Amino acid sequence: MDSRFGPDRRATLATPLALDGGATLPAIDIAYETYGTLSPARDNAILICHALTGDQHVASTHPRTGKPGWWSRMVGPGKPIDLNKHFVICSNVLGSCMGSSGPASIDPATASPWAMRFPVLTIRDMVRAQGMLLDHLGIDRLRAVVGGSMGGMQALSWSATLPDRVAAVVVIASTARHSAQNIAFHEVGRQAIMADPNWRGGDYYADGSPPAAGLSVARMAAHITYLSEAGLTAKFGRKLQARADGQAGAKTFGFDADFQVESYLRHQGLAFTDRFDANSYLYITRALDYFDLAEEHGGVLANAFRQTKARFCIVSFDTDWLYPTAESRNIVHALNAAGAPASFVELSSPFGHDAFLLDSPELDRIMRGFLEATI
Repeated sequence: MDSRFGPDRRATLATPLALDGGATLPAIDIAYETYGTLSPARDNAILICHALTGDQHVASTHPRTGKPGWWSRMVGPGKPIDLNKHFVICSNVLGSCMGSSGPASIDPATASPWAMRFPVLTIRDMVRAQGMLLDHLGIDRLRAVVGGSMGGMQALSWSATLPDRVAAVVVIASTARHSAQNIAFHEVGRQAIMADPNWRGGDYYADGSPPAAGLSVARMAAHITYLSEAGLTAKFGRKLQARADGQAGAKTFGFDADFQVESYLRHQGLAFTDRFDANSYLYITRALDYFDLAEEHGGVLANAFRQTKARFCIVSFDTDWLYPTAESRNIVHALNAAGAPASFVELSSPFGHDAFLLDSPELDRIMRGFLEATI
């Protein structure tokens, strides 16, 4: 069996990686997992790109939380991304904290964590690193690249950056550029982290006291954008949190979590600090904010797709206000202008942006049908 394939893999890639910001990383580590069997012709590979706080554990148990993979409902034998037919790769993005090179990694020049000395990244840098991983795996061309949210941005960037290496692209709940509102929410999160006294300019690794409070607040603010008002109202409304003694909830006339939605957000924030690095959050949100595919191609989005021969499937959700359907329509219009074959659907869901991660029979059918047509 090829030792490059399987769960919990890491590749050290010694080829220098020149970054959009002007710096060069002399070598990078990429943590990744593969699932299924690569065909003898090496033509059945699908790259799944994860979202901001995701990781390579797309269909395997997460080693820190013990929870199933973040898209295990989508990837597996007989599932929409069918491992009886496809060979799946999912890598941790450059700049993250689950094994790929990032601010928590050791800088060989100093033998200490990079922290804020790590160079600032772009989505295109992440894609180039993924291309280097494919070289390491001996895969010249992908059957498809698939991603939701930030993963969708990577998928779009693949078609523009490495157009000859991908046959099909699936973009779910995503956008071709970050809006002012998106940037604003991220800045609130970054400022929460940097205002935490434990951040200390990013040099918090040595004493094991990370800026957990700031990172928790950042996660809480971001998590609101992943949901919809209708979904929050249906789940929580204005219901009060039950008391510790089991009695019905009551207003405390203080600042504890009186409302269930407050308790939910606090839990989400605290749980996040157990598995994610604050500096990585700064770097990845900055990469998202810098993403503007049209800007990279003379200010015209259609120019990004002039060289691609890929087929595209664009999916949005009607309650997603982080990356609303209008953003997906802009992508489709640009694809049409470039003459690229594209299909588009807006799905109805009460779950907002996070709908792509949750049970959605309609999305399953679209994914299965599109990928079957790509074989």
